[in-house]
Amino acid sequence: MATTKAAGRVETLLSRREVEGLIAEGRAIVIVNQKVLKVDAWLKYHPGGDKALLHMVGRDATDEVNGHVSPICPSSLNPANVYSSRFHSPEARQQMMRYRIGRIEGRWVNFVPPIQGGKFRRYFEGVVDDEEGQGGEHNPISSETSRTPSPVFDTDSSNVRRRGTSKNDTIASSASSISSVSEPDDGLSWLDAKTKERIDFDLAKYPSLDLATQDEVIRKYRMLDERLRSESLYDCNYTAYAIETCRYTFLFSMFIMFLHLEWYATSALFLGCLWHQLVFTVHDAGHMGITHGFHTDTVIGILIADFIGGLSIGWWKRNHNVHHIVTNSPEHDPDIEHMPFLAISHRFFESLTSSFYERVLTYDAFAQFLLPYQAYLYYPLLTFGRFNLYVLTWEYLIRGLGPRKGPAWWHRWLEIAGQVFFWYWFGYVVVYRSIPTASARFTFVMVSHMVTMPLHAQITLSHFAMSTSELGPHESFPQKMLRTTMDVDCPQWLDFFHGGLQFQAIHHLFPRMPRHNLRRAQQLVQEFCNDVGIPYALYGFVDGNKQVLGRLGEVGKQAAILAKCQRSVAERGDVLHGH
Repeated sequence: MATTKAAGRVETLLSRREVEGLIAEGRAIVIVNQKVLKVDAWLKYHPGGDKALLHMVGRDATDEVNGHVSPICPSSLNPANVYSSRFHSPEARQQMMRYRIGRIEGRWVNFVPPIQGGKFRRYFEGVVDDEEGQGGEHNPISSETSRTPSPVFDTDSSNVRRRGTSKNDTIASSASSISSVSEPDDGLSWLDAKTKERIDFDLAKYPSLDLATQDEVIRKYRMLDERLRSESLYDCNYTAYAIETCRYTFLFSMFIMFLHLEWYATSALFLGCLWHQLVFTVHDAGHMGITHGFHTDTVIGILIADFIGGLSIGWWKRNHNVHHIVTNSPEHDPDIEHMPFLAISHRFFESLTSSFYERVLTYDAFAQFLLPYQAYLYYPLLTFGRFNLYVLTWEYLIRGLGPRKGPAWWHRWLEIAGQVFFWYWFGYVVVYRSIPTASARFTFVMVSHMVTMPLHAQITLSHFAMSTSELGPHESFPQKMLRTTMDVDCPQWLDFFHGGLQFQAIHHLFPRMPRHNLRRAQQLVQEFCNDVGIPYALYGFVDGNKQVLGRLGEVGKQAAILAKCQRSVAERGDVLHGH
């Protein structure tokens, strides 16, 4: 440990081993712009949930913080802060420094965060050991390492396969749960082979993971951001929102008119279309892409999502922040964890433990029966997606999973008020009072909810067919986002239907960019991809859906093969380990 003077203050220079030791003691340490931040005190106050922070522990979060849904910055809670770019305001950066405990020198090599299975050694001053903490000789004081094994790069026979068996099991990272196997005949070794095949494919398809290559990707990504800012693509187009408001007003008027005319199914159709369109503005507000003020945009989101739509924006933020950080990771991304109904990777056959839901995603008899047919059940299941969102909304609000203290403490209560208002106007005034018969009420509810199915298809379309491999902590933020996200090609006049979700890859690179500017940014992102050698996945809406159905069909066939293999083993009287 050393100290230096910076800007009139004494600054602690922390070594990699010292940072590792702090994490081993349970501290939440994040690196941002060479500064070491200890964010333990902010975990319970973070408006986007603590898990977004926990996935950044031990990592350089500079790009995620600067261009992300703000996984760690509390200062954006000041509604006076206006973001003219993807970077935080000067006030925000100043507030962030409250959690600063020192700095590091040189390039930071990421650890695997504890929530993803990373293990860390305690630091004892004066004890000389492996400075990198990435293999080699173990710390003589502790046998723990800060690195989890990889099925491609590690062949140590002592590595043991990890599967979720209880809620209290330690949650492993993608890499740590697919190591070598001792039971070659039960189909599990076949799963490992498929995992290694997927990883090998991605390693061959995308730029090398060596630090020099990834640093160059990051450098050009930041240059691209500067260019986008210079072209004012972070400035919100309020004229576009005026047009959006006209569309919302038309749909609402049609809903009311046909309800008055007692054309209940037609009225429900327009209400469902209104909900479908409003979600896009809620998404904008959740990313602070409208006014760029945290409280202002959050209130806009609550008024639309909770009061008009009956869904919690707080739940969505908690879920969505994690999705943006660990996109398409089977153990960690809640947006792809839909067991037992859907699985987009064979790795879900291992009964993984979800770090987000803190429970085992059990590959049980029901899942084994259902998954071989998931490609056929995909669209029918999506028609019921909104009902599931109600359940998640009330679980979030009743359990108080959002911050109960700090500047955002009152958001939960405003959301609860919004839920009461929604069920009053929709459940009581519209469904119960305005519609006379039980059959007509049932029809109204089902039509209004099922017509929103395209939205759920749009949400899943950009990720379900993309890579679910975990390539390790050295992969850069922009490369991981482009590897796990697909864009949808459509004519400009159809942009209103997709609401910006057709530019998911661009959105994942620059989440704060207002959606009406994403099309203008597309060409620049394509140039960036060509320059750094990262494939840019772009499909038409029909072809994109074919890709998703193809992935679901492939995984469904793998489920059937695994079941056949296990039946064969059972018939021979072999014991299936772990099942």
